[in-house]
Amino acid sequence: MRYDVTIIGSGVGSLTAAALLAKRGLRVCVLEQAKYPGGCASSYKRQGYWFETGATTLVGLDAHMPLRYLLDETGINVPVQRLEPPMQVHLPDGQTVTRYGNLEQWITEAERVFGTYNQRAFWEHCYKVSQQVWRTSLQQQSFPFSNLEDVLLSGLRARPGQLMLLPKAFRTMEEVLRKYDLLQNQLFVDFVNEQLLITAQSYLPEVNELFGATALCYTLYNNYYVPGGLINLVKPLEQFILSKDSIIKYGREVMLVKSLRDGYRLETNRGSISSRFMISGIPLINTLQLFKEEQMQQRLKPYVLESGQLNGAFTMSLVLRAEEAKQVLHHQLHVPEGLPEIGSKSIFISFSHPEDKLRAPEGEMVASISTHVHHPQQCIIQNKTALEQAILQVLVQRGLFKRESIIRVQSATPGGWIFWTKRAYGAVGGYPQYRHIKPWQMKDARLDHRGAYLCGDTVYPGQGIPGVCLSGIIATNKLLQDHY
Repeated sequence: MRYDVTIIGSGVGSLTAAALLAKRGLRVCVLEQAKYPGGCASSYKRQGYWFETGATTLVGLDAHMPLRYLLDETGINVPVQRLEPPMQVHLPDGQTVTRYGNLEQWITEAERVFGTYNQRAFWEHCYKVSQQVWRTSLQQQSFPFSNLEDVLLSGLRARPGQLMLLPKAFRTMEEVLRKYDLLQNQLFVDFVNEQLLITAQSYLPEVNELFGATALCYTLYNNYYVPGGLINLVKPLEQFILSKDSIIKYGREVMLVKSLRDGYRLETNRGSISSRFMISGIPLINTLQLFKEEQMQQRLKPYVLESGQLNGAFTMSLVLRAEEAKQVLHHQLHVPEGLPEIGSKSIFISFSHPEDKLRAPEGEMVASISTHVHHPQQCIIQNKTALEQAILQVLVQRGLFKRESIIRVQSATPGGWIFWTKRAYGAVGGYPQYRHIKPWQMKDARLDHRGAYLCGDTVYPGQGIPGVCLSGIIATNKLLQDHY
């Protein structure tokens, strides 16, 4: 059977594009190599427990944000519980800072921990920038430009406030801290750096103000928990797609994409599928490997980042005795001395909600742990047990749980990510921000300017669930703009 659109992968970007295109009446076929939808924002079941695959935090449901747009366009409902406060950060000096969702509360907390000097001015500035960025992101769905029509449409949609954002693409977050005379506050600098690492995959000297201010303010928007895990964020999308005479085929790994005169043929491990259009929702380097045509190779190679520019992750999944309810589910812990084997200086842990009996039975809870592994292709973890024990020791010392509460531990290196997700190098979190790469220099949604498109976490914008969702919205918009 020939489809209107085939989509490779079933991550949030892919499912966003599939849902919006199916709503328009196009017959869509999503090809997923795994047995669950959601990619790096999903859940998996093991020995009766539901663990998060990758992402654990959910934002993007406020006004002017991508998930809100998607749900409003499709009428999909997702069961969520609002978290307040969203997160705590355990600093190297022993203090704990609570990232409240209310701006005034957060500024008061930041002043308590980091001192009153210029904290208010800095955070009010970042929050204002983040609001402008989110409003602009849905207004300017033709950005980055890759043809004249994009430029014309963006000009028609331009608003005065959007032009004020342009200089911020040239300024780094290090320069913003210098402007507010905060670089001498080392505790604050360390805090900002580790927060940027989990949201923008990079540090102050590299992250530009547009991405950085928005990344630092994600806890100032509504944060949610999905009962049963993030699989229940993507399942409603799956059900919507199937209800629109479209299909998702699991266990289908795409091996080759062949450009035809009137479309594309995708060779999979279980036969070939043809369509008029195609969207790749897998990483750019994996996408490049699917196309053998020299022209496509030359077109995409300049945008591909190698392992030395990327981050992988060492992840752990715990089953714990629920001795007391967790008031805050998400925690980042600073490890200034660095973890063995990988040198990472922070750990992120997310607990299941105490009322969630879908992921663990009464009296138990699950927890997901991750820490960055830079240059994952080169960083071979020789002693996984030693790294596990070092991470558990930090978590126990900071009072996140007691060692005797641990029922079960399992962990995965970047090699595990390659095995389960097929992602090149086991890279996670999207492309890091680098100051020499401006937003308009990032790969846009068009792959070949014929009928092939790209979404996911290695395309603009492609950071976190809201960014990946936005990438699916943009890919859909450009496909419809070009052909309908």
